Amino acid sequence: MESVRIKDDFIKLGQLLKLAGFVDSGVEAKIMIQDGLVKVNGEVDLRRGRKVVSGDIVEYQGKKVKVE
Repeated sequence: MESVRIKDDFIKLGQLLKLAGFVDSGVEAKIMIQDGLVKVNGEVDLRRGRKVVSGDIVEYQGKKVKVE
């Protein structure tokens, strides 16, 4: 599992997908989230603006990243 370090207290889910390299654009992130392809801490989350914080694990297409 890879790690992504954030500078602030949280990062929005769509931004994290771009930062982790899972998607190339915000539009692509929006579609993947709305289609139910992204999990946060093991549960599907359909909110692009979901605040992801340190310790959360985000999964997309079998790849996982931990937020630090």
